[in-house]
Amino acid sequence: MRKENKIYFTAAELSEMLGVSSGHAYKIIRRLNLELGNEGYIVVAGKVPKRYFEKRWYGYGA
Repeated sequence: MRKENKIYFTAAELSEMLGVSSGHAYKIIRRLNLELGNEGYIVVAGKVPKRYFEKRWYGYGA
């Protein structure tokens, strides 16, 4: 799959973007996926949908 067509961020990508450790990136992903799961969405462990991350992360789209 081409990189620009990916719909998920991985922990490694979040770690690099946010300047945090990979462990902390996984914690962020778990929290966001828990929110999505509670709303009835299917989630993929270790990845978070780009659109949902952009919606929830203050200042990301600015």
